[in-house]
Amino acid sequence: MQDMALSFKAVYRLHSLAHLRTSNLFAEIPAVCICSLRFQTSGYRRPGMPRDNTPPWKKLNFDFKKGVEGIKKHFGLLKKEFTDHWVGPEGRDLRLYLLEQTRVIWEFRNEESLKQWIVTSDREIGGKSEVYFKLGKNNQTALLYGTLCTDTPKDGETRYSGYCALKSKQMLGAFDVKKHHDWTPYNSLYLRVRGDGRPWMININTENYFTHQKDDLYNYFLFTRGGPYWQEVKIPFSKFFLSSRGRVQDGQYPLWLDKINSIGFTLGDRVNGPFQLELDFIAVYSDRAHTEEFAYEKYKRNPEV
Repeated sequence: MQDMALSFKAVYRLHSLAHLRTSNLFAEIPAVCICSLRFQTSGYRRPGMPRDNTPPWKKLNFDFKKGVEGIKKHFGLLKKEFTDHWVGPEGRDLRLYLLEQTRVIWEFRNEESLKQWIVTSDREIGGKSEVYFKLGKNNQTALLYGTLCTDTPKDGETRYSGYCALKSKQMLGAFDVKKHHDWTPYNSLYLRVRGDGRPWMININTENYFTHQKDDLYNYFLFTRGGPYWQEVKIPFSKFFLSSRGRVQDGQYPLWLDKINSIGFTLGDRVNGPFQLELDFIAVYSDRAHTEEFAYEKYKRNPEV
């Protein structure tokens, strides 16, 4: 257990480093598609590499036709948001919203579902790990696979390497206004996965009010069994603990279920070799028997007497 804790500590540091370097990933940098794998490069400049001094106006790619199509798209989204507001929460019937016990948020049945996710690895910092994301057999699942390599780049700066991660994109509404998942009626995360026995880290990112909280993540472990059988995993949201830049925080607070930005999976168990994780669906679940509000002691700066 001590070795595992050390390995996860190293994963936290790597993942937070990559998170810092890809914080503006979604809106500013175009995706590059390589064999069903969608990488996005960040603005991080490795030690010894020359700085890109290209003026920003030379990087613009203006297209009048695409501009008109974008305006039509966003006004269509604006109309849909307006009409959905009168139907019910998130455009669904109010009775269904109040009575449903399980809601599937992501499922993988076509190529469009893969475009909602971003795959990253330690290649962002000069590492050698490889990761790929594609549809599984019969286009009914998604397969995340690759090779983990812990060799650190010889740049004199990087101390740890060896991680691969999958993260959902930020939801955007009309005119690219940021939207959030509202999981308030539910109290557990529900997954159907098939792994190879490796431990993963589940990361949930929430909206923050202050800029110094931009690196905050809620984490919990996902232990896969391996073998040919699927496993259904239900993790209460009360079990997720708060971390920032790879360090578990003294001040622990419950997860804000009405301000969910994204969810991600990180592998970094310091074991070189191939890996794979197959995903069927990711859902939220309301467990009536679970009454725990928060599993950890809440830190108070001035305890009440």
